[in-house]
Amino acid sequence: MGETPFYDDLETRSADAREAAQLDILRAQVAAVRAAQDNCLPEDVVLTSLADLAALPVLRKSDLAAWQKDKPPFGGIPVQNVAHVFQSPGPIYEPGGVTHDWWRMGRFVHALGIGPGDIVQNCFGYHLTPAGMIFESGARAVGAAVLPAGTGQTELQVQAAVDIGTTAYAGTPDYLKVILDKADEMGMSPGITRAAVSGGALFPAMRQEYADRGISCLQCYATADLGNIAYESPAMEGMIVDEGVIVEIVTPGTGVPVPAGEVGEVVVTALNPDYPLIRFATGDMSAVLPGVSPCGRTNMRIKGWMGRADQTTKIKGMFVRPEQVAALVARHVEIDRARVIADRDGAQDTMTVQIEAAGGDPAAFAESVVAVLKMKAGVEVVAPGSLPRDGLVIEDRRTYD
Repeated sequence: MGETPFYDDLETRSADAREAAQLDILRAQVAAVRAAQDNCLPEDVVLTSLADLAALPVLRKSDLAAWQKDKPPFGGIPVQNVAHVFQSPGPIYEPGGVTHDWWRMGRFVHALGIGPGDIVQNCFGYHLTPAGMIFESGARAVGAAVLPAGTGQTELQVQAAVDIGTTAYAGTPDYLKVILDKADEMGMSPGITRAAVSGGALFPAMRQEYADRGISCLQCYATADLGNIAYESPAMEGMIVDEGVIVEIVTPGTGVPVPAGEVGEVVVTALNPDYPLIRFATGDMSAVLPGVSPCGRTNMRIKGWMGRADQTTKIKGMFVRPEQVAALVARHVEIDRARVIADRDGAQDTMTVQIEAAGGDPAAFAESVVAVLKMKAGVEVVAPGSLPRDGLVIEDRRTYD
């Protein structure tokens, strides 16, 4: 590593300094989006603090895909400094830039201890999707060289790693094991000592297997649209939110932030003037981890990936969506939250709606269930605080054994 364990001074600033700086950037980006897209962001929302973000609409991938069909390729978002155009499933098109650390991956790579003199074997894909370029940009940002390897041709991967002296790996957690196992078969020993992984589950046993081979393995949370969102430091206590994004945790199907510590959907605002995404819903679940990291970085931490927020479930032949559950809650001031439970009674689907409320008319709740969910269901009114705070608004208990 360099002389400091930190990538820059932003990582250790106070919460007040961070909010003030981010708020200035956010206001400029919201103004740019409003100027470029009529009726996209309400004009009457005044951003006096980052908490005011919750008054702006959530942007979902389905919205972005529709915008892009109407105004290709980026849906009318005020994009600038485009060097690459990528395609992700959908299809959805993402811009890419080549200015310094455009995807902000250097912060994570630096935390892992990669820097000048290192050679990173980048096994993320370079074709159509941006993952390969995202990690290459991060390696370049810290002064490391890159072997643009992609996946496949494992014997050549091993040979190259040994021949050129690869010191670090970037790729999915499991593909590193494929390379190491092939190296064992070939009787060769790559000099990889650090691994920057993403795009898959890093199981504790896998991390320990790498540690037993002298490889420090850390993971980050990134997407094609947003770049780096959060990352592990050597402290390995949660994932530290990147300095270039604002992360909110909201009730799935809504834009309403959950109380601190509860599980919800990750919504991200990217403070990238080249591609300003405001309140972009990732579809992933997580929760805020209290306190700050022992490593000294002061930004908010999240617990990492905790499932998918899109809990859309087919019950009795009809889809029930988180947005419908949110609409049900909104119909009655007495309802704090609701949870749809899908189960089986013999060969038939059943649906129960648990409603957390201090009062109200159960019959009126049942009428709203039919109106909003388009089918009848059992309705259970439970006391406030009774429902689990696990982020689920639709729970599928069905088994088909």
